[in-house]
Amino acid sequence: MKFFGRKDEISELRKSRELSHRFAQFTVITGRRRVGKTELIKEALRDGSDDFVYLLITRQAEKTLCADLQTSVEEAIGHRLTIHGQCSRLIELVGEVFKAAEEKPLTLVIDELQEMDRINPSFFGALQGLWDEHHNTAKINLVVSGSVNRLMNKIFFTYGEPLYGRNTGHLKVTPFPVAVLKEIFAEFHPGYANEDLLALWTFTGGVARYVELIVMNGAFTLDKMIEAVFGRLTAFIDEGKIVLMEEFGSEYATYFSILSAIAAGHTRFAEIENDLGAEVGTYIANLNERYELISRTLPIFARKGGKNSAYHIDDCFFRFWFRFVFRYQALISLGRWDVLRDIVRREFSVFSGYALELYFRWKIAGESSCTAIGAWWDRKGENEIDIVCEDEISGTIDFYEVKSDRTRYSQGLLERKVAAFFEKHPEKRGLRHDVRCLSLDEM
Repeated sequence: MKFFGRKDEISELRKSRELSHRFAQFTVITGRRRVGKTELIKEALRDGSDDFVYLLITRQAEKTLCADLQTSVEEAIGHRLTIHGQCSRLIELVGEVFKAAEEKPLTLVIDELQEMDRINPSFFGALQGLWDEHHNTAKINLVVSGSVNRLMNKIFFTYGEPLYGRNTGHLKVTPFPVAVLKEIFAEFHPGYANEDLLALWTFTGGVARYVELIVMNGAFTLDKMIEAVFGRLTAFIDEGKIVLMEEFGSEYATYFSILSAIAAGHTRFAEIENDLGAEVGTYIANLNERYELISRTLPIFARKGGKNSAYHIDDCFFRFWFRFVFRYQALISLGRWDVLRDIVRREFSVFSGYALELYFRWKIAGESSCTAIGAWWDRKGENEIDIVCEDEISGTIDFYEVKSDRTRYSQGLLERKVAAFFEKHPEKRGLRHDVRCLSLDEM
């Protein structure tokens, strides 16, 4: 499949490479598994401008790893290593690249760097020493990438760790925005229906690998996507477990139960605790702050310390996986794919409602000059507005109800909710405002 999107990211990575000809660069790239970090790096940097060294760290004995990588390092730097015989420590290979970069510009990519935490944790301190020794004289463009958020934060963004403060840049790779999904559909399925675009967004969340799997299966309609995602040969079923178990370690069961509760619509703290029958405060905080898998949201314009909060999984793929895959493991183990597909078809229009809200929220934020955007609800839960968008520059505030089926929209009901909003926020009354519905038609 051809490369889509990432124009800004490619530009930034190439700019860092150009800067490295004068000042050494050390870029940290993070992002969840399957989001396309490796393909981005290769697309941006393996274009012949500089010699390119690519080291993929796989979980094995360090000596075996070095044996796999030594030849590629020698080929990239253009000569045999100064080390006699077989290299046994990865830092020795990296050191050879740094030395070669004293003579000519070199790009060194270390992919899945966090694996060294298991293989040889002393590597990070040794890398600090190499960087400190050579960064003033070497024409080195060092790019490191990692998929385990917990470990990458520990390695680079925790005070006291050897590599804390050493990087010159940080790029967080996020899933494709819907504009890129439209581009992909235009390439492979022109004339698509907005219902199918919403299905692609709901099932994949814009994660590159999952989009690729859908395209490879030719699953361009809602029904075909359901068949592809929930079938005997599907690659989707084990994904949530594969991606998240390493993040959570031995406590994964509790985290999975919390995410399953949120995916089922239990978004308030008390609801989650009641669902699990246990205290979950520390786990919720970790999911929000440490793993960045859920977001704690307050009504727009609420004070930050307010308690009227809700929790959401904003990664559409994980939300779908916990709602339909994790929850129905019994059906999957019995091979009842037919029943599971029927459940998804029955519940999709309701379940995809929040994904549609996210779509419009990010679309509005990306295309307008709004200075604040979010949802609003009152403490009693009697009034809720899906999207409120304020533009301080133009002095406007707009209110949107999101409905996949426009016939279910009531203008009068939304206007009454807006009146309740102004009762709570009289300071906003002077702003010009608009009240309207967003549906599949506006995608």
